[in-house]
Amino acid sequence: MRMSGNVMVAGATGLVGRTMIKILEERNFPADHLVAVASERQAGRMITFRGREIGVTSLRAALKEEPGIAFFSAGKDVSGIWAPLFVKAGWKVVDNSSCWRMSGNVKLVVPQVNGGLIGPDDRLVANPNCSTIQMVMALAPLHFKYRVQRIVVCTYQAVSGSGRKGLEQVLAERRAWAEGKQMPPEGSVYPCPIDLNVIPYIGALTPGGYTEEEIKMREETQKILADVQIGISATCVRVPVIAGHCVAVNVRLARSFDMEEVCSLIKNFPGLLFNDLSYGQGYAVPREAEGTDSVYVARVRRDPSQENTLDLWIVADNLRKGAALNAIQIGELLLQC
Repeated sequence: MRMSGNVMVAGATGLVGRTMIKILEERNFPADHLVAVASERQAGRMITFRGREIGVTSLRAALKEEPGIAFFSAGKDVSGIWAPLFVKAGWKVVDNSSCWRMSGNVKLVVPQVNGGLIGPDDRLVANPNCSTIQMVMALAPLHFKYRVQRIVVCTYQAVSGSGRKGLEQVLAERRAWAEGKQMPPEGSVYPCPIDLNVIPYIGALTPGGYTEEEIKMREETQKILADVQIGISATCVRVPVIAGHCVAVNVRLARSFDMEEVCSLIKNFPGLLFNDLSYGQGYAVPREAEGTDSVYVARVRRDPSQENTLDLWIVADNLRKGAALNAIQIGELLLQC
């Protein structure tokens, strides 16, 4: 893999941005120099990368640097304005926001699933939604073999998916509860308390009654699997877990299947870790997945109420494979072009 020159991370002080920097170092990403970008409020902050302290800078200053690969994780408003400017300046951009995912001329990539789409002319590639990534990873080997017809999915998404504010919110509520106090509603990230609770809304409600997060899962899955005929109904729920999203999927396939073959396909697909209690492999739970790069697949079973239908339980670290790791794997593919 050739050297990338400069590597820029926008949102470098956020949960995903800091995880990106950690993974860049873990994977020995071929960077000459890291450009760490954050908001003006973070001016003066220092980031450690490969044993060196690096000062946080602005997007305007970063744009003047020698072009390389830019990872954006600073929200869709920032990406909408700045990603095209970096592309125009010669950078290759991987965007973690929802801004460009459904644009017709922008590829939406999970490297193990459709990474072959990336070519030398790609200057901007979109990183999918966190829950979409782990679900598509688990369903891809089944789709390639049997074709997926319909998906009914419920997600259980950790508070770190809301960023640092979500994490701070649940910890503050937890302290308040332990001290017998009530949390004031002002400034809350969520519409109601999240600790010791679940909230069946992620993103704004749309006219059809689905939330924005649920629509993302439908549209992004169809785009990644290149099949708009797949029927998808999603219910996305926020839960008081620090890190690690869980997804319960009921999936109907286009033809009959053999359970042994299904399990073999999952076990042999890159990036998946098949968890089967009958083999003493433990439980697929967020605390097991936290800090790891695998997508855990468990509870794989035939649905007796529907023909050609399976149930699966899927768990992954939402900050790693659900965001930062997937983006960096896209960056690695861009370097190979």
